[in-house]
Order: sequence, then C-alpha cells, then structure tokens
Amino acid sequence: MDGSTSGHRNVPEYVTTDENRDDLPDYGDLGASSDTEVQQALEVVFQAENAHRRKSSLVPSNAPRPEQFRRRTQCFVHSLLKEHNGLHIPSHNTSYVGLAQERKVDKNLDGVHGANNHQSRLLTKKQISDMAFGIRELAKKLGNIRLKINVQNVFLLVKVHDETLIANTREVAAWLLTKDSSCKVYVEDTLEDNKIFDAPDLIASDPSFTGRLKFWTNKLCAEKPQTFDIVLALGGDGTVLYASWLFQRVVPPVLAFSLGSLGFLTKFDYERFPETLTRAFQEGITVSLRLRFEATVMRSQIRKGRGGRDLVEELIGEESEDNHTHKPDGTHNILNEIVVDRGPNPTMSTIELFGDDEHFTTVQADGICVSTPTGSTAYNLAAGGSLCHPDNPVILVTAICAHTLSFRPIILPDTIVLRAGVPYDARTSSWASFDGRERVELRPGDYVTISASRFPFPSVLPPDRKTKDWVDSISRTLNWNSRQRQKSYKEWS
Repeated sequence: MDGSTSGHRNVPEYVTTDENRDDLPDYGDLGASSDTEVQQALEVVFQAENAHRRKSSLVPSNAPRPEQFRRRTQCFVHSLLKEHNGLHIPSHNTSYVGLAQERKVDKNLDGVHGANNHQSRLLTKKQISDMAFGIRELAKKLGNIRLKINVQNVFLLVKVHDETLIANTREVAAWLLTKDSSCKVYVEDTLEDNKIFDAPDLIASDPSFTGRLKFWTNKLCAEKPQTFDIVLALGGDGTVLYASWLFQRVVPPVLAFSLGSLGFLTKFDYERFPETLTRAFQEGITVSLRLRFEATVMRSQIRKGRGGRDLVEELIGEESEDNHTHKPDGTHNILNEIVVDRGPNPTMSTIELFGDDEHFTTVQADGICVSTPTGSTAYNLAAGGSLCHPDNPVILVTAICAHTLSFRPIILPDTIVLRAGVPYDARTSSWASFDGRERVELRPGDYVTISASRFPFPSVLPPDRKTKDWVDSISRTLNWNSRQRQKSYKEWS
C-alpha cells in the first residue's frame, strides 16, 4: 500500500486526475497534527443563522440547541464539506494532507449537543437547501478527482451465514495482511470462533499477522467509524445496505465486490480483487456520494382533556405552534427507502402525507414507498415507480397498490421535509421500515419525518467505466429496453 504519507497515519492524500484542475477546496496543511488528532475528521458544518425552526420540525429537544457551536464528524469525505457554502479555490499544487483533523472542542459538547439535536428535520429551509447544494457540489468535484489514501485499517463486511463467503473473507484477509505489514484487517466478531474462517490457523500461518487481525462489533462501527479507512463489501446489494445500516452517521468509502444476484451497488469483480485493490491503494479511488435519507419516528403525546385530535391541525394548522404534541423515538439513515404499510392488518392503510408546511394528500393504499435515487431500482420499481439515476437530488414517492388509479408516482426535490403519518381516526395502525430493517408500529397520531441526510454514502466507482456504469447495470440486471431489433425495409433492385 502506498507509503507517500507514511508520516501521518490515516491521513488521505488527494490527487487530481487532471493536472490543470485548480478548483478544489483548500483546508490548509494540518500535517503537524498528532496521530490521535489526525484520526478525528470533520463534519458538515451549519451556522445557526436562523433560530426559527420550520413547522415540520416542531419537536421538543431534551437539551439546548447548539446555537453558538460548530460540531464536526469524523470522515475525510465529510471534511470536504467544511466550507460547502463558498469553497475557497486554491491552485492544484496545494497540499491536501491533514483533512482528517478535527478542531479541538470540549468533550462535553458531544453529550450536550448530540446527534438528536443536529437532525436534518430541525434545519431551516435555507439550511437544508445549502446542505443539499454543498453535497451536490462536492459530489461533482469527487467525480473528477482521485482520493489517494494511506490505507492502514480495512473493514471487511460479509454475510457470515454464507459459508462460501466466509472462505472468500479469509482469502481477502490473508491477502491484505500479506500485502502490507502495517495493515490491520477487521472482520466481524462472530468469525473469531468460526471453524471455516479459522482465525487461530490464519494467525499461526505468519507471525506478522499477530495483532493485525482484529474483530469489529456493531458498537465500534457506531461509536468510532473513523477507525476504518475503507470498507470492502463481499456479497450483493444487501451487503452494501448492511454497511449503510452499520454506519448510521459517518460512512467510510465502500468498495463492493460482486458475489450476489443483481449487482446495482456491487461494482467490482471478486475474481480480480488483488488487481483491483492494488490499483485502488496505489493510484487512488474515485467516490460517488449517494443521497441518503434521515427518517425519525415521531410519537403522539398523550394529552389530557383533548378529545377529537386532528393530525393535520397539529402539524400545520392552528395547533402547529404547540411543540408538545409529538416526541422523537429513533432516527435512521437509509440508503434505499422508507416504507409505511399496513403490516399484518387485513385492511388498507390511511396515511396523511405532508411536505414542509403543506398537507399534500391522504393516501389510502397498502402503503407508501419514499425512495432515494439509489433505491429507485428496488421496492420503488416493483411498486411502479420510476427509474432514477443516483446523481439526481430527488425524493421519489410511490404508492403501493393505491385505492385510486389517479395516484401516480411523484418526484420531489431533496430540499423538502416529508412527513407520513397515521391520522387519529384511522381504523388500524401502520408499520414503518427503514431499508427493510427496524420495523416499527405507527399507531394513530404517530408519523415519520423524511429528509435528506447530512451523511451521504460514499461508494467507490470503477475507474474505467464510471460515467456509464449505472446505465450498464440496469441494462444488465433488468434487461432495460431489451427487444428484438425491428427489421429494415428491403429495397427493390
């Protein structure tokens, strides 16, 4: 693996693919930082320019909102969003070493101003628009540069219940440990005692492996995502979605090898993994930022002496200024879709759909699918929704078996905060799921907020076919627009 930044562990080096490019952001040379500081990276930053919260965000907070502080995450991709509202333009010779440093902030701020107080639904319309614009601008830049990373900690992700994939995991782990004597490889903790993986035998095969084969847990992924320089996913699209679920906030770049059925998200051939990884570590990687959604379940508060409650009135009507009608109950960052459906109930769901300060419509259907562009080829497509290129900054809303023929799929901008709720007079509850996980019941009065996430999903692209990769994938997996060619007319001689 490349040692050009051997003096700085876990510090990415950024290399342009065009020597004439001079439009990259300058964040200074932080190379003098300590090893511990370098592992701390930056978060998307929002200034509290407008203290007024949108009506779609009227939720009580358990702690003071961070009006005077800036808080940062721990991912070098997100560090590039530091000045998303006006990037400084340096020359292409500027040093980019040290983008993973975090400004020293009092540790107590992390507890007082935690994730629940920085959710996208709490942002003003201007803040959400600025965030979306910043991410889109960064995505354009990342599509034209290579990120050359000094890889020291590799995260291996695989479905451990598949014996064949466990053998593949051992093969890749052994190759990585042999390739670089300073590299640490993390595999799932359940493989520590797995007979097929046989960790003791792997360590005994080479004395240098001792202390470099490590085991990750869900807690480590949630609390210290900055530990890992890159994620190698072995499997299908479900494995990539699992990576998104594990890394709910900051996500390391994900390089996915195809060992599954479809392969919309798995871009690399497993049989060529030594060549692929050697090239990625030596020449750098190109990253595509895929839009994720942030979804928060909001529970209706019991209010004494208040009969005949109306969900529309509580959210956008006369009662909308009362911020004690609902409370948050869990937030999820998703890569594919949020689905609100009838669950085990024999009757269809009734769902109120809101966008920002407006009541859009009342949906009567088996359910509703709110999809990202990435998820457009999944449940959204099966429900009759449109295919959508992942670079589009949009929200796709598709009804599942709607009771009216006029409910057509709709595409909305990613600056809208959607809310899908169960009215108080609904006959039954509905159920919400997030990328097919964390299925929860929505009782009458409950709703889900859906907005663009501040934490996009960085997917590593194949360097030789990045511009047409998505079209190739839908043609290959869906046989998109595949038919016998029309015969030409025969000319009379």
